Amino acid sequence: MSEDRPRGLWNPNSREFSLPMTDPRNIRLRVPVITRLEGEGALELYCRDERLERAVLRIFEPPRFFEKFLEGKHYSEQPIIAARICGICPIAYQMTGVRAIERALGIEPSEWIGRMRRVLQCGEWLQSHALHIHFLALPDFLGYGHMLDMARDHPEAVKRGLRLQALGNDLISLSGGRSVHPVGLRVGGFHSAPEPAVIAGLVARLDAALADAEALVRWASGLDLPDDHATMTCVALHHPSQYAMNEGRVLGSDGLEIDAADYRRHFQEHQEPHSTALYSLLDGQPYLVGPLARMNLNFAQLPGEVRDLATDCGLRFPSDNIYHSLLARALECYFAVFEARRLLAGYQAGEPFVQDSPRAGWGAHCTEAPRGLIYHHYGLDSEGFITEACIIPPTSQNQARIESDLMRGLTAYGLEHSDQELQFFAERLIRNYDPCISCSVHFLDLRVHRN
Repeated sequence: MSEDRPRGLWNPNSREFSLPMTDPRNIRLRVPVITRLEGEGALELYCRDERLERAVLRIFEPPRFFEKFLEGKHYSEQPIIAARICGICPIAYQMTGVRAIERALGIEPSEWIGRMRRVLQCGEWLQSHALHIHFLALPDFLGYGHMLDMARDHPEAVKRGLRLQALGNDLISLSGGRSVHPVGLRVGGFHSAPEPAVIAGLVARLDAALADAEALVRWASGLDLPDDHATMTCVALHHPSQYAMNEGRVLGSDGLEIDAADYRRHFQEHQEPHSTALYSLLDGQPYLVGPLARMNLNFAQLPGEVRDLATDCGLRFPSDNIYHSLLARALECYFAVFEARRLLAGYQAGEPFVQDSPRAGWGAHCTEAPRGLIYHHYGLDSEGFITEACIIPPTSQNQARIESDLMRGLTAYGLEHSDQELQFFAERLIRNYDPCISCSVHFLDLRVHRN
């Protein structure tokens, strides 16, 4: 922490730190690990005469080499290997890769497979969003240092989060075999079809969970969120007849509309000296992916019942308030329960996979992970071995956007605030993106350089 300075005290009523003002000073503030974030890393703020000159997300974890792990492996191994990239959203890494390989092989899954894949992603969105909202984000907006303190005053909200997260995990296990690093997916579909009796039990739980999911949306809509508006380019998958999860075209609020095969023509990655993670830019500019981007571009694709709930709660999309991503996550929780219930109603077991046959080819695909758009492409040889692999997770796509928001937000907030206030502001902003640093790298150690 900073030298020779009194520690500030957090006031949950005013949601501010109480700390006496001081003259500009030269300090070095270091927070080794930030809490309530998936992973580790560093943030450095360079200030001169109370002016922010540079905000740097310093990513220092060594590369994880998953793309190289996949090269030389048979395409049938992709789902098992890719699931290890992230314990929070393994389905997105499996699903995106499987669909890219299916494109390379020229095969198309059946309608039944498509429905069950969508159920899987409903489960992943639900468990990830419930975790983020109730255990990572809410303490920032209710004035608590961590979830355990919050649970004492809001026990029902925490219990609701646990119920929704557990249901999401069970939806993943339904066809995935287990909720962490699932083993049920394969190129062409699934290894087996769930039994109708298992589905019936889940449908009953989904019926009951609608009340929890609706209560979450209504509760979230009443939160006193920061009023922080920004100009942003949103990017998300878009489908003409459904709220896009794993099929559709890549749509941008700047007019972009492309197939995944054209992704690399518009999105370019580059290396920054301070980061082991690659930055992704859209035609040279930062952009936003994730639930707020999805809601801004695809609100009209939501089922009428979901849109009616949003309207009844006073939620309006598109929104340019970056903190409305929490509201988008809450509404997507309700959508995930509603959609999974719809898809599983009247369930009948179908053929779990279509036959695949090796051939040389190349394929690309995008899906929507809980945190945003994810891109994969693969090249295959004639025997089905992977010759080329590219994986671009959502957190690396948001990284430049986070830095841009830090520069804009901290400048507007005012660097005359104490280091502890600046630290809280920066941590809350970064947590608002729900970055899964372990998917790309790791996160957050704060240093403020004042000259």
